[in-house]
Amino acid sequence: MKLTVVGGGSTYTPELIDGFARLRDTLPVEELVLVDPAAERLELVGGLARRIFARQGHGGRIVTTADLDAGIDGADAVLLQLRVGGQAARRQDETWPLECGCVGQETTGAGGLAKALRTVPVVLDIAERVRRANPRAWIIDFTNPVGIVTRALLHAGHRAVGLCNVAIGLQRKFAARLGVQPADVHLGHVGLNHLTWETSVRLGGPEGANVLPKLLAEHGDAIADDLRLPRALLDRLGVVPSYYLRYYYAHDEVVRDLRGKPSRAEEVAAMESELLEMYGDPALDEKPALLARRGGAYYSEAAVDLAAALLSGGGSPYQVVNTLNKGTLPFLADDAVIEVQAAVGPTGPVPLPVPEPDPLYAGLIANVTAYEELALEAALRGGRDRVFRALLAHPLIGQYGYADTLTDRLIAHNREHLAWA
Repeated sequence: MKLTVVGGGSTYTPELIDGFARLRDTLPVEELVLVDPAAERLELVGGLARRIFARQGHGGRIVTTADLDAGIDGADAVLLQLRVGGQAARRQDETWPLECGCVGQETTGAGGLAKALRTVPVVLDIAERVRRANPRAWIIDFTNPVGIVTRALLHAGHRAVGLCNVAIGLQRKFAARLGVQPADVHLGHVGLNHLTWETSVRLGGPEGANVLPKLLAEHGDAIADDLRLPRALLDRLGVVPSYYLRYYYAHDEVVRDLRGKPSRAEEVAAMESELLEMYGDPALDEKPALLARRGGAYYSEAAVDLAAALLSGGGSPYQVVNTLNKGTLPFLADDAVIEVQAAVGPTGPVPLPVPEPDPLYAGLIANVTAYEELALEAALRGGRDRVFRALLAHPLIGQYGYADTLTDRLIAHNREHLAWA
């Protein structure tokens, strides 16, 4: 089995490598190719990757290359973890929206749209080259904004599934609080990427007993602290929102908070410098503890589980993925991309039935889905008016004055990445 990671020079990658090494019985990788144009970073990451495999007794071969076509040739699955424009572009995404009084974040609001506009054309070009190299290869997208990028891939007819680590992170935390194994926790996870709610927490599978009320009663304070939301709000909702819902439920508070501290991009850039220095140490043969602060926790377990299910029918029978709606949420079009539990196998994911969501969050799902449709149109076709329409439709913006100003700033800060600008 050959797997290729595009964006393999990312400081995330050792997390992924560690998972491939530990879970080799679930996903027996014979060749792993790390593709990245940043040669210096790639060699540092590749060297550590080989040492991790060696330490854990994995016999697979790790190849590093800047040649995308050579890297994807013959691959059974291609994992995408790109950041077009790097941390410098992320810092812009997190800064200029705040100047207009809007959340500055790399996947939500105006910053998320900027990232989508930079990313979608690049990902579609990669996907076409993957299709030419091996039409049966699966594309697993971890590149944000996952919902919009996955929608672009699926609408173009690619064999693609979107993946996020929010659900697996919550599953692990809930399991620890309940004193059970993570595999015993089945989340009633519903919504869109970075816009989800846990409407149930069942033990033993989708038909198991729902222990969410018990979880909230006994651990509500700790869960609320993790989400940085009031415990009283969780009690009134009766569900657990993802931490990204804080941008919606406490928008103005978040803006004030973000304005008063360095951007996350600045924190990550400093962390990456330290990580890359560590990766260059020939004595290091395991992922460093600092990597947990970089983000992407449990990404490796989720990626291994998904790849195993798609390629061999192994892995967990049910997994949270981004895939086509196809009637799962009846208030959305079939070609919308949703993030839900699905049965995953070699023919792809099939969403499990979902109880009709409460209008309190169904309305927000529908609103953001409309924004994502307009965002994809802007990413594919370009033009100031399409960017404006997407921003005006976003529930965190929604006023024409903000949308006009944000449109101009988005284009000004991203002109080098927008072929039409």
